[in-house]
Amino acid sequence: MKVKELKDKNINELKNMLLEKQKKLRKLRFDISLKQVKNNREIRNEKRNVARLLTLINKKNG
Repeated sequence: MKVKELKDKNINELKNMLLEKQKKLRKLRFDISLKQVKNNREIRNEKRNVARLLTLINKKNG
């Protein structure tokens, strides 16, 4: 996910993407607890993506 691409989107699109990323993060955490995911780095990447989206949403609202 490129920051330049995200800056071009409007707030509603960013919020929808945020909800999708949060659902994916929740699923990854659940799958790791069941030992179904072998790559733990995915959680770190998704958390960073969520943080990026939240930052952009706050900047656009500000």
